[in-house]
Amino acid sequence: MKALLLIDVQNDFVPGGALAVPEGDEIVALLNRLQPHFELVVATQDWHPANHKSFAANHAGRQPFEETELHGLAQVLWPAHCVQSTPGAELHPELHTNQVEAIFRKGTDPEIDSYSGFYDNGHRKATGLAAYLFGRGITSVYVAGLAADYCVYFTAKDALQEGFETFLIEDATRPINQEGCERAKADLENLGGKIISSTEVFSLQNAPQPAQA
Repeated sequence: MKALLLIDVQNDFVPGGALAVPEGDEIVALLNRLQPHFELVVATQDWHPANHKSFAANHAGRQPFEETELHGLAQVLWPAHCVQSTPGAELHPELHTNQVEAIFRKGTDPEIDSYSGFYDNGHRKATGLAAYLFGRGITSVYVAGLAADYCVYFTAKDALQEGFETFLIEDATRPINQEGCERAKADLENLGGKIISSTEVFSLQNAPQPAQA
């Protein structure tokens, strides 16, 4: 069985948001078209407390996009974004959610960032996403959403580690940085992941099925 993972399609990650991904809003219509082609659709949601240590504002004298270390892990200091219960943390209003069976919130621990939908960045705690997918009989995951070079990439990487056949739907995501995105895609392919387009998903769905014996 196949699952579509919609990663962080939130207001703060589209133009006009606190941490806008260029053209991030342009994938929403495609994500809506993709959803009916999967047996299961799951979403993730960045859900940070206001005192999250990944926010530059919580480090005196530091600026957004500077790099530091947080509890032994490299950390980009981000603009405050997706703060719990704020409009910026809400899913994009044009994203269809009727088929979304579960939403996994991440980044709730103020001491550690969480790019992946499966684990925090230190792999100290699981979100429960892997267990949920295994429980539903999922063997293949297709990852889309925002941003390609961060949360989408790390989610796909962890999906591979968990043993799922993993596909990144390239035109159904957008990166913060194109160069970083190219490195991320190369790494996923090296790990056994597949980079595909939405056209391939639609073609697979419409392919004739083999006759039953």
